[in-house]
Amino acid sequence: MKMEDHMRTNLKQVPTMKIFDFALFTKSIDDIIELTIGEPDLNTPEHVKQAGIAAIQNNHTHYAPQRGTAGLLAAISDTVAAKTGKVYDPAAEILVTNGVTEGAYAAVTAITNPGDVILVPTPTFSIYTADTAIAGGTAVEVDTSKTGFRLTPELVQSYLDKYGDRVKGLVVVNPTNPTGVAMNQEELDAIADVVRDKPIFVLADEIYDQLTYSQEDGTYPSIVKSLPEQTILLNGFSKSYAMTGWRVAYMCAPKPITDELFKVHGFAVTDVATFVQDAAEEALRNGKDDPKAMRDKYQERRDVLYQGLKDLGWKTTNPEGAFYIFAKIPAYLEQDDEKFAYDLAKEGKVAVTPGSYFGAGGEGYVRFSYATDLAKIERALPRLAKYCRDHQ
Repeated sequence: MKMEDHMRTNLKQVPTMKIFDFALFTKSIDDIIELTIGEPDLNTPEHVKQAGIAAIQNNHTHYAPQRGTAGLLAAISDTVAAKTGKVYDPAAEILVTNGVTEGAYAAVTAITNPGDVILVPTPTFSIYTADTAIAGGTAVEVDTSKTGFRLTPELVQSYLDKYGDRVKGLVVVNPTNPTGVAMNQEELDAIADVVRDKPIFVLADEIYDQLTYSQEDGTYPSIVKSLPEQTILLNGFSKSYAMTGWRVAYMCAPKPITDELFKVHGFAVTDVATFVQDAAEEALRNGKDDPKAMRDKYQERRDVLYQGLKDLGWKTTNPEGAFYIFAKIPAYLEQDDEKFAYDLAKEGKVAVTPGSYFGAGGEGYVRFSYATDLAKIERALPRLAKYCRDHQ
C-alpha cells in the first residue's frame, strides 16, 4: 500500500520550491558566484543582537504571550502609525508571527474556503500560491508582464470581471520580489478603489517597505492608508534589519479579523520566542537608522549591477525597491530561462534565478539578487560578459 496516495489531495496542487532546488544545485559548483537567494549578506545590527543576548541572560526563555509581548506589540503599533497614520490597538489588532511566511499562511488559511479565488500578481515569490492550494482555494496568477510589472486597477478589474464573487483575496506585495517595482500611493489608492466595499481581503505584504530607493521624504506608500478596513498588513524584520534567521514578523488588521487570524496562528505555532521579540522591539525602538544604512549599501550595489547589465545590452528596468533586478534574457541566448540559468551556472560560474519560478510573466527573464557583497557583483559581471560573447 502506498500511504502517500491517501494523504490530503490538496497537497498535490502545491508547487515545489524550485528556487531552493536550484540554489542547492549551484552550491555544488566550485567557485560559483551566487546572485540568487534574497537573503541579506549584512549582519543583524549589534545593538539588536545584544538585546537578544541580554534577554536570554535575563531568562526571557519561557512561553511568550501568543499574540506577542506587550513591548513588541506597542513598538509595532507606534511604527505602523508613524508610517501609515493608522493606529492599530496593540492588544487586539496585532499578532507577532514566525516570519511573514507564517503570517501569510495564517492569513490565507483564515480567509479561504474551498473554491475561493486568491488573486496573486506575478511574477512573485510563490508562498501565496502554495498557501492557497493548501487551504483548498484556487490561486489565480495575475500576469503583470504587459503593464511593466505593475499591478493596475484595470488589470485587477479584469480578473474580478472574470471570477466574480469567487474572489476572496488580492495579494499586494510592495515593493515586489522579483521585479523591484515599488508602487506609489496614488497607484495603491486606485487599486483600493477597485475592491472597496466588496467582500475581498487585501493581503498587503510590505516586507521590503524600508528598502525603497525614493524615501528621502520619509513617506511609506501603503494600501493600509487607502483601505484599512479590508487589509491584512504583513511585515517583518528579515530584510530591513537583516534578521532572516530570527523568524519574527507581524500582522495587523481590524479586531474582528485579527481574532480569526489568531485561531490559525495560535494553533499553528503557539508563539514566537520571547528573546527574539525582545530583540525585535530593540530594532524598532532604537534602530530606526539601521534600514537606511543597509538601503544605502543595496543602492550602491544596484547601481553597479544595473549599469553592468545595461552595458552588456540586457533589457531591464532600474529597481525602485527591494534588492533584485529582473532582466530579460537577450534574444541571442537560450530563451528557456531555466535551461539558461543552469547553463550559466555550469559554464559561466554565475548563479541567477530563472524568472519562470516566479509564475506567469516571468518566462524568459532571470532574477539577479544584489543582497550580496559588491566585490562579488563586480566579479560576476565579467563572467557574464564572457558567457554572452561565447554564445553570440
